[in-house]
Amino acid sequence: MNGQGATPVIGIIGGSGLYDMDAIANKKWRRVSTPFGEPSDELLCGEIAGTPVVFLPRHGRGHRRSPSDLNYRANICALKMLGVTEVISLSACGSLQESLAPGTFVIVDQFIDRTFARVKSFFEPGLVAHVSMAHPVCGRLGDRLEAAVRSLAIPYARGGTYIAMEGPQFSTLAESKLYRAWGCDVIGMTNMPEAKLAREAELCYATVAMVTDYDCWHEDHGAVTVDQVVRVLLANADKARSIVREVAPDLGLRTSSCDRGCHHALDAALITAPAARDPAVVEKLAPIAGRVLAPKPQA
Repeated sequence: MNGQGATPVIGIIGGSGLYDMDAIANKKWRRVSTPFGEPSDELLCGEIAGTPVVFLPRHGRGHRRSPSDLNYRANICALKMLGVTEVISLSACGSLQESLAPGTFVIVDQFIDRTFARVKSFFEPGLVAHVSMAHPVCGRLGDRLEAAVRSLAIPYARGGTYIAMEGPQFSTLAESKLYRAWGCDVIGMTNMPEAKLAREAELCYATVAMVTDYDCWHEDHGAVTVDQVVRVLLANADKARSIVREVAPDLGLRTSSCDRGCHHALDAALITAPAARDPAVVEKLAPIAGRVLAPKPQA
């Protein structure tokens, strides 16, 4: 194996209510500085049943950062710098479908990005790349997650569209009804541009969206409140920890690069001619794209 085919390291991004992972052994919090700034918090490194894992509390311990204030680039880059090869994103969300009741875990397979105040790419003037986002999550990770939630008897749905809104305010009633008309299944504030950046970083990425409420469209539900959301997300957090305990050792058994192509997403993505690339940008991107930016050995 080489590159991302190296020993699997499982990254876990914990959303609201998930600020620690009690299943991790040999814990050590590590501070990581990246070329893109500081991540949300220190990262918790350790192992689960012998599989290396790295946990990042998305909003910082104590929930100090709002979705619009997160440094998504630094978060993904810090995971990559610590050797992470696959990422499980755990996120609280609202439901836009009657069938997805609070407490349901949705293994998302599509996104609609309605955010507007966030930097959405590692690449910048001086080095341009276009990665495919047709299938924005890793189906291989999705399969493993589905097996885990099924074995734990957690109510779940496989597949669904997550619409990412800017926030930090919750939806208006008109917005909630619009997103339902679009066929969206769940709504949240954090998985974009996170999924896009994970693809640029050649990381396998999958989301478990944990339903806390029915948003505001549901006639019997009323307006969404923080108290209401917190009650459900704390119960969901315990289940999320169980999923991580179940799935991490399985993911650690991978012996070759992802067969869905995640670990080679940049193979045909760079469009700036080598002679036109800004050396400073190339250096900045080394932790993310070093595999494809490194000089080719001479024959």
